[in-house]
Amino acid sequence: MPTRPPLIGLPGRRTHGAQIVGYPAALAETRLDLYFADYAAAIREAGGLPVHLPFDGGVDTYAEVLDGIVLPGGADIDPARYGHQPSPHAYEPEPERDELELRLLELAIDREIPVLGICRGLQLVNISAGGTLEQHVPHHNRLDVMPHTEVHEVEFVAGSRLWSIYGERRSVNSLHHQVVAELGGSLSVTAVADDGTIEGIEHHELPILAVQWHPEMMASRPSDPLFEWVVDAARTYASASTTR
Repeated sequence: MPTRPPLIGLPGRRTHGAQIVGYPAALAETRLDLYFADYAAAIREAGGLPVHLPFDGGVDTYAEVLDGIVLPGGADIDPARYGHQPSPHAYEPEPERDELELRLLELAIDREIPVLGICRGLQLVNISAGGTLEQHVPHHNRLDVMPHTEVHEVEFVAGSRLWSIYGERRSVNSLHHQVVAELGGSLSVTAVADDGTIEGIEHHELPILAVQWHPEMMASRPSDPLFEWVVDAARTYASASTTR
């Protein structure tokens, strides 16, 4: 009997029909869970099975069946989560999403489930570990070019997971306006932009890795080893698990 691919959980965004252009007015208050297809495609290309995680599905149950998790990009995290007041430039937070993803990350840490954080996902990993964010760094929010455009380089810390995945340097896109300020206590910096911005972090002991750029949107995605890393780690987790 063939072995199933590892199950990679993928949270989305909660919105309403009124926010969808062309959606019938009568359905304006209909709740919708949205997911970016590029993440799921990247997981599938790497050999995993993406599993969309509805907001109403029961996050504790998700942790019982998932082999890995990708925390995707999206809205700003509520700055109250790290003890700050909102900046005038902050985007509207999504408290329901913050709650789901922080709980999911908490369970992943407890169960040692592999996690890949991307953009907001990196920021979430940092906040979960007690870190803080700089709320507005506009020169990194390069929405003036197509999202696959490589706009700057990052340098990887020798000996880190990202260094073993990519080597010394690579060019990346940049679609974020917030960055790590104070690093969480259980984390290490693994990638830095030329201006000193933290672009990659990892957990000291657990299989948790996060990047500030969007590898799922880059032209190199089909051959990007980052998604292979999370799928391979999830496969190892599934093989070693004796609790399910």
